[in-house]
Amino acid sequence: MKKLVNDPAKVVPEMLQGFVLTNPGLRLAGDGVVVRADHAALRQRGQVALVSGGGAGHEPAHAGYVGPGMLTAAVVGDVFTSPSVDAVLAAIRAVGGPGGVLLIVKNYTGDRLNFGLAAEIARTEGHQVEMIVVADDAALAADGGNAGRRGLAGTVLVHKVAGAAAEAGLPLAEVKREALAAAGSIATMGVALSACTVPAAGKPGLELAMDEIEWGLGIHGEPGVERGAIRPADEVVDALLGRLVADRGIGAGDRVVLLVNNLGGTPTMELGIVARRAVTFLGEQGIKVERAWVGTFLTALEMAGCSLSLARVDDQLLGRLDAPTQTTTWPAAHVGRVASELSLPVSEVDNVAVSTVPVDGDSVLWRTVETICASLIEAEDELTRLDQLVGDGDLGLSLARGARAVLEDKAQYDGSDDAAVLRGIAGTVRRVIGGTSGPLYAALVLRIAGTLDSGESWPVAFEAGVHAIAELGGAGIGDRTMLDALIPAAEALRTGRLADAVVAARAGTESTADIQAARGRSSYLGDRVLGIVDPGARAVVIQLEAVRATVEEKVPAEG
Repeated sequence: MKKLVNDPAKVVPEMLQGFVLTNPGLRLAGDGVVVRADHAALRQRGQVALVSGGGAGHEPAHAGYVGPGMLTAAVVGDVFTSPSVDAVLAAIRAVGGPGGVLLIVKNYTGDRLNFGLAAEIARTEGHQVEMIVVADDAALAADGGNAGRRGLAGTVLVHKVAGAAAEAGLPLAEVKREALAAAGSIATMGVALSACTVPAAGKPGLELAMDEIEWGLGIHGEPGVERGAIRPADEVVDALLGRLVADRGIGAGDRVVLLVNNLGGTPTMELGIVARRAVTFLGEQGIKVERAWVGTFLTALEMAGCSLSLARVDDQLLGRLDAPTQTTTWPAAHVGRVASELSLPVSEVDNVAVSTVPVDGDSVLWRTVETICASLIEAEDELTRLDQLVGDGDLGLSLARGARAVLEDKAQYDGSDDAAVLRGIAGTVRRVIGGTSGPLYAALVLRIAGTLDSGESWPVAFEAGVHAIAELGGAGIGDRTMLDALIPAAEALRTGRLADAVVAARAGTESTADIQAARGRSSYLGDRVLGIVDPGARAVVIQLEAVRATVEEKVPAEG
């Protein structure tokens, strides 16, 4: 187990101390109880207090939702363990006043028992306390032979609705009514790609093979309702939303809100892919996405995966969700859009005139370009492996992506002459290839094109392009970059023989295995790069070999 903890027994109190120390609007009111710093003023004006909570390990829930417009207090138990009756009672006593207290509880037996008994005790002390139970888990049948549907990430939406109603000054009965209505409209289902590890346990709660995912799990690291093979993201989203739509009887013409929730270990990149398909899927069904939230709302520690929550809304419910709040983690909402609204019209982003002269597909230049592109695509794995050893592992992918884009963009290039074709290629390269490779290769090709335009030969133009890379990147011979292959190749090409240039590039590339990098990401690795040739230089050799093979095939007399 690798976790940034001190003592597993002190995880929760130390976490809450850090959370409150960095959030001036919050205070601790006993073990595991976080309250709004202004709770006394709320009590004095008779505002309904909202208390929620559960086990730790679901951060930012629940303390992250304490603040104006949402919860008045959160009660946090040990990891994946319901808080005690006394902790819940301490929260009620701290924030309860003339307006009463509404407890928002997720449908787990421990939470229902501890919050329920605390409510009973508080009522004997004169507190006006009501409780609602959120059971938004669509993976389980409502009448199944189990403890009932669990409370999942949809609970956060209930916090938001109830918080807005309380902030608006509604009495306890009305706040409870709106919270119940919101809870009844929400359906949630999740999928896990990995397990999570409770600090006190020290080992994962379930085992998933590399090609397995768990469907319909809860939020405590427990197994779900079904295990299956990993599927593309779009298929996963379609399956989840299909279940949610059917569960709540949502159809064409309905208005909904969508919550895309990170279970803890999912990169933002993957959440964006999920959100893209989710909004698209609903649009294809004729369902209008009024609001969409994407982020980390209610987790299962570091579990990789996500859950989707869907709720049918009307103007009143949407107004509650849009009401202002000042918590540490509730984000601004975004309105769902259809695919046609994603991009600006082409005329607004690209006013470059397109030539009507097509590229000659049988010319020496284009045949050479095709061979270079094919070579880079074929070498993707080789370059990736090299770059994983000495860089960030993206060189092979980036160059192969650029090669495919160049081939796809052929019809858009101006085929008036070689320089015009090269300028088109430079535009593709700078658009498609990110990192350092994109601008460097674009500079190389642009300078070659400009030099050809001035009437110079290909060897002179190539050397000028190499100088452009050196000027832009600030590197030179001995810095362990692509220039260790390019500069010797350009010098050798002055003889007019491509074979000499290839030999010089190979020798320059081999020399990089004995050099500590002075530029690029390899420069951070010190002597760990020794014995491994620079991937960028190796890519140059691959491309020059492709050039030589094509030119010698088309014009053998030139050698």
